[in-house]
Amino acid sequence: MKIEVLKSKIHRVKITQAELHYVGSITVDVALMEAANLIEGEKVQVVNINNGERLETYVIKGDRNSGIVCLNGPAARKAQVGDIVIIISYASMEFEEAKSFKPFLVFPTPENKLS
Repeated sequence: MKIEVLKSKIHRVKITQAELHYVGSITVDVALMEAANLIEGEKVQVVNINNGERLETYVIKGDRNSGIVCLNGPAARKAQVGDIVIIISYASMEFEEAKSFKPFLVFPTPENKLS
């Protein structure tokens, strides 16, 4: 039996941009992506702490160490610059494997940098 478990989380990161007229996705500083073990194109859930919005999209790479976290396309309407969000990905794995799996958790600074 397979179950879905938390794989990666970037906890309390600040939205730095919102680009409505873009194809779609969320742009994330590649340093944060690597720390959270996220890859480009991976499906993520974005949870907005400021307004309670939740959405699913995919990740694209932003400039390394830029601190960028940009909601693109229609998702840009779900947050404002300065909102704090949590970016989450899940993985499907066998039940026994899931018992010992350790997720990749990232707690960035207020400037969206690795501490």
